[in-house]
Amino acid sequence: MTVMEYVRLLGWGTVDTLYMTAFATFAAYLFGLPLGVILVITDKNHITPRKKLNTVLGSVVNITRSVPFIILLIAIIPFTRMVAGTSIGPTASVVPLAIGAIPFVARMVEASLKEVDRGMIEAAQSMGASPWTIITKVMIPETVPSLILGLSITTITLIGYSAMAGVVGGGGLGDIAIRYGYYRYQKDLMLLTIVLLIVIVQLVQSAGDFLSRKIDKRHK
Repeated sequence: MTVMEYVRLLGWGTVDTLYMTAFATFAAYLFGLPLGVILVITDKNHITPRKKLNTVLGSVVNITRSVPFIILLIAIIPFTRMVAGTSIGPTASVVPLAIGAIPFVARMVEASLKEVDRGMIEAAQSMGASPWTIITKVMIPETVPSLILGLSITTITLIGYSAMAGVVGGGGLGDIAIRYGYYRYQKDLMLLTIVLLIVIVQLVQSAGDFLSRKIDKRHK
């Protein structure tokens, strides 16, 4: 394999990894963010306590989080095929990645929102603010730095999951590592995929830390 073929192969693998991670992160937050908010506000002594709903949602989140991603990846192949039209390739991998990350995001959001000072919420309630206003004007704005850190952690987790998707032909750097590094014993390609994954993870973590510090009022 020539140098240009290496560059082309790893370039496309990197693009596929970023594509899978970006779309899966977006989908995971689309469902995981409101789920995390509901878990917090329906908790006892919060703004809209609903014990049964909170228990059911909490159980669903715990059960789905208990399933190892590699098993989830294989178990939902029929669903992935129904949604994406195929079970192979980067687009198909977005489906299990998003489903695997939704409960993770929900717990991350829940942990962030629970950091909000109860005094601020009670003050908003005493002024007659609706639950929606408290969520959008108090809880979420106060936790943006923490939510950004959670976003970077989720993205890094999904980069790791995307590498696992290579086991079933999911595309990306993980796929290259398995096809060339494992099946063909090309250790140089294996090493390069590891280096690229480390670089991507470091960039995501650094960007998350920088944005969080920039927004956090406690550092000003």
